[in-house]
Amino acid sequence: MTYCVGMVLDRGLVFMSDTRTNAGLDNISTFRKMHHWEIPGDRVLTLMTAGNLATTQAVVSILDERTKAPDDREPSILKAPSMFQAARLVADTLRDVIANHDQNGQQASSAFNATIILGGQINGGPTRLFLIYPEGNFIEAGTDTPFFQIGEMKYGRPILVRAYEPGMSFEEAMRLLLVSFDSTLKANLTVGLPFHYHLYEADSLTLGRSGRIELDDPYFQTVSQGWGDALKTALDSLPTFDLG
Repeated sequence: MTYCVGMVLDRGLVFMSDTRTNAGLDNISTFRKMHHWEIPGDRVLTLMTAGNLATTQAVVSILDERTKAPDDREPSILKAPSMFQAARLVADTLRDVIANHDQNGQQASSAFNATIILGGQINGGPTRLFLIYPEGNFIEAGTDTPFFQIGEMKYGRPILVRAYEPGMSFEEAMRLLLVSFDSTLKANLTVGLPFHYHLYEADSLTLGRSGRIELDDPYFQTVSQGWGDALKTALDSLPTFDLG
């Protein structure tokens, strides 16, 4: 399973993904689920994946190979004129990869499905964030839906819904996301560290702060312990139920 979040702030975009994949309790591996493409001064794109690993790796490999092609015979996200067109290209690639599995007799209902979050900025346009479905259609984040989650989203969603503010700083957003991810991994063993993150500053048109958070990261341990203690304190402060 997977847990990834893409979030729109007034300041820019925030991305975080876990790295765990599993095909059963005895087959757990670590794979990167966040990928970047950049032309400094022109565009920055961040993509996160959830779903069948073979499908998502094929999509990322195809997109990456097209950026290195010597001609324009294949469409490239590094040449897309807008974020909308980049999202269309990713969506078409995802749909084609899934269809190719089906055509080769590897049908297994939804076994080869995947979902993608794509966000970034192309020179001349605003920062944009998209959620791309396996069918090849997609939706865009906006004022009413300022963040997207893919993978195992239900455990980490309540904190995002309650605490998200568009004007929060990158530092506050990282704290919020780490609480959301901590809540998820404690409830579901198919989500796990390390986490990758990327903080994109609007209009910078260059990769922002990014990194990898390991299990022994001091700040993550402080947030995890502090959130658990805060929940217990909040629960104890509420009136007990009256059975009288």
